[in-house]
Amino acid sequence: MKSCFNDIYRGKRVLITGHTGFKGSWLAIWLQILGAEVAGVALEPVHDKCNFNVTKLGSRIDNHFLDITDYQSLQRAIADFKPDIIFHLAAQALVGTSYDEPKRTFDTNIGGTLNVLESIRNSREVKAGVLITSDKCYRNVEQIWGYREEDRLGGDDPYSASKAGAELIIRSYTKSFFSQESSPLIASTRAGNVIGGGDWSENRLVPDCIRHLNNNEPIIIRNPSSTRPWQLVLEPLSGYLLLGQKLLEKSGGFTEGWNFGPSMEECHTVLEVAELIVKLWGAGETKVTGNQQAFYESTLLQLDCTKARVKLGWHQTLNTKESLEFTVNWYKHLKNHPDADMFDFCAEQLENYQLLAHQRRSGWTQ
Repeated sequence: MKSCFNDIYRGKRVLITGHTGFKGSWLAIWLQILGAEVAGVALEPVHDKCNFNVTKLGSRIDNHFLDITDYQSLQRAIADFKPDIIFHLAAQALVGTSYDEPKRTFDTNIGGTLNVLESIRNSREVKAGVLITSDKCYRNVEQIWGYREEDRLGGDDPYSASKAGAELIIRSYTKSFFSQESSPLIASTRAGNVIGGGDWSENRLVPDCIRHLNNNEPIIIRNPSSTRPWQLVLEPLSGYLLLGQKLLEKSGGFTEGWNFGPSMEECHTVLEVAELIVKLWGAGETKVTGNQQAFYESTLLQLDCTKARVKLGWHQTLNTKESLEFTVNWYKHLKNHPDADMFDFCAEQLENYQLLAHQRRSGWTQ
């Protein structure tokens, strides 16, 4: 992977918040393979078979278990590690949980983001920051076309509102404190419905499907017609890393919000995805029930990623079927090798993904 991202991360000190989470663990693995010195700050993982645990990532990087709402601990960790760049992914990431724990959701997603920004402001070493929010930061009116970066922010459920709030804080700090020539360069990113190996979150389609399949149970589908853009976790991560490259290179015009997602053609219903998972797994069945979930979640949400394609040269590499093949293969490998160190398998998937991205002329591989 030496040719990726202009080899910008080799030897760089990179701190990730949320490195024990699904996306954060994959980002940490990728950065380590790219030659970065990686540190992570996050809560301890809650699932024993999550990607962080099965790859033994805690022993491979500078690992810190702490809560990003604890400003003093976070600032101390950043001051001690002296990162060149921070990728902020730590969050309360579930819509359903936000109804059960709204205060924790706002404290983590808004307060935690504020603490990261304030730590960057008080650091002499940090040169750049990529702060990840969500596609749900947009005020969703169920429109059939994708949301662009300049569209209205907002949200009725606690999770969406917290992500919109985080975006407003990022914008405020960028304009108020990071606008000088010598200031760190800060950008925010939005992506949604990411799939891949190592995610065991509740009320998410792919982990729910895998749980049912592992237990030889039918997959229960409550909202079969809900439509989402589906993308492998490595797709938005490639965008985050490409954006981080531009910021570290002090390229102008990138301290903005950025969408990273698949094209409209890769939107599929929940039922279509579940049935394809069953096919790839080689066993199982789906069962549609009329029981609706206890909380409201939008049925249509799509991002317009034209800006990333035109200004960054970024575009998706995989279609939905290929993304699901990567994902299901990870869970099947774990099932067949329950005691294996999954780091090598993740590295192999990363290598295969990079090869496809190079063949399909993704900007970050050229």
